[in-house]
Amino acid sequence: MQGTRVYSPAGEELGHIDDVMIDTSSGKIVYGVLEFGGFLGIGSDHHAIPFGKLRYDTSREGYVTDLTKEQLEQAPRQHETWREDREWQRRSHEYYGVAPYWL
Repeated sequence: MQGTRVYSPAGEELGHIDDVMIDTSSGKIVYGVLEFGGFLGIGSDHHAIPFGKLRYDTSREGYVTDLTKEQLEQAPRQHETWREDREWQRRSHEYYGVAPYWL
C-alpha cells in the first residue's frame, strides 16, 4: 500500500500513500497518510485522510478520492501527536465530511 498513488476525481495525481493508521480495536485501516507536493520528498506535505475517502481503482492501480488539490492544501495540519489527539481527529473528520471511525 505504501507508495500507491492517489488521484483526484479529474484524474490528477495528488500524491501517494506514505503511511497508514490502523485502529487496534478493530484492526481496520482508519487513515491513509497522503504525501503530496514538493520535489523528491523535499518540501512535501503529509495529510491523514480518513480511509473512507479513498477508493481503490484497479484500472489506475491507485486510489481515487473526491478531494481536490485545493481541499488538501486547506485541510487541518497534522501535528506530532495527532494519532492520540481525538479533538484533532474530530476536526479532521468534520473537515472531510465523514463520521469519526470510533463512533
